[in-house]
Amino acid sequence: MDTTERPRGPHLEWTVVPSDIGPLLLAATPEGLVRVEFHASPERVDRMIGPLVSRLGADARRPAPGEEELLAEPVRQLAAYFAGTLRRFELPLDWRLSSGFNRQVLRELDRSVPYGSVVGYGELAARVGQPGAAQAVGNAMGSNPLPVVVPCHRVVENDGGIGGFGGGVETKRILLALEGVLPRPLF
Repeated sequence: MDTTERPRGPHLEWTVVPSDIGPLLLAATPEGLVRVEFHASPERVDRMIGPLVSRLGADARRPAPGEEELLAEPVRQLAAYFAGTLRRFELPLDWRLSSGFNRQVLRELDRSVPYGSVVGYGELAARVGQPGAAQAVGNAMGSNPLPVVVPCHRVVENDGGIGGFGGGVETKRILLALEGVLPRPLF
């Protein structure tokens, strides 16, 4: 196949971008952003792209920086978010990597917990009609294929604790400080 040709079937575009919380792997399909992954070292990316391509049944390509088509807007919006000038992502999202209760919870989170605010696991469970399902909400946060964009960092323990985070608790602290929920570290 000539490398200038576009894939004929479903395709996935991916790239790695720097951020305040380390390199992020971004992947998108024609339907929208499908994956954001923390700690995107070259080794980790190598381990992730194959299974992602297989799961989506897609051809993958990594465009040269600045030549992104599907990822141009996600890259721009993430840069604006980390610069403190974007408070709400306005991106098409491809939800295929999430389903059932997890997808329901993540969509509610995206819809109802704005920048600079937090919600407890139990409160989010109640919002989706499942009071008492706080642990299941925690599992949904851990399975979030679109962290930062779908802001699972805004979900905290009902008693005021910060809770866990797939990108690491320090990453969660940085994101909450960026949004003004926590004070910025002194050093």
